[in-house]
Amino acid sequence: MLLHIPGLFSREEVLRIRKALEQADWADGKVTAGYQSAKAKHNLQLPEGHPLAIEIGSALLDRLWGNPLFMSAALPRKVFTPLLNCYTAGGSFDFHIDNAVRQTKGSPERVRTDLSSTLFFSDPDEYDGGELEIQDTYGTRQIKLPAGDLLLYPSTSLHKVNAVTRGARYASFFWTQSLVREDSQRALLFEMDNAIQQLTQDVPDHPSLIQLTGTYHNLLRRWVEV
Repeated sequence: MLLHIPGLFSREEVLRIRKALEQADWADGKVTAGYQSAKAKHNLQLPEGHPLAIEIGSALLDRLWGNPLFMSAALPRKVFTPLLNCYTAGGSFDFHIDNAVRQTKGSPERVRTDLSSTLFFSDPDEYDGGELEIQDTYGTRQIKLPAGDLLLYPSTSLHKVNAVTRGARYASFFWTQSLVREDSQRALLFEMDNAIQQLTQDVPDHPSLIQLTGTYHNLLRRWVEV
């Protein structure tokens, strides 16, 4: 399931973040890549523990935990500390699948990567190339979202970032360990939750809502891992 979550940051917030990112000291992005991924990764990244990365990451996490769409779709148990990257001057990241487990630098806690996320801090017209290209069951998709918007997708997906040939593509990326490991089960729960919310608005007193809500929670109880 690929999901576009709009407006995690406002236009004014994006502009402030962009200004700070443009003035930051960047490092080689290979530092957080696995052995195979490092061969394909050509970008810049803020070092883990960088004060700006911590500030933006903390704000992003606050938005995520308060976002009903993210909570319903991801059913998060743990969220890896968000990182920030920059693609420019031909920077790219060829096809790869994200590592199954991530560990925050200096922390013993590990996160199983069920879901990957990219939050865009550059608008599509500010750079050429740089599409997030994802192969899934519906074929290949190329995605460039407005600044402040987030894309959520399964970490099992084969994906890449095409070369940026003009401008700079700033983004945050991170991973989520879900309470429900299997993507198809999460998708079913997400669709059911959406249906329940819509019915609650349209026919709030319908007696079937109690049964449908109960079925949702019984499925969640069957599939959840805590």
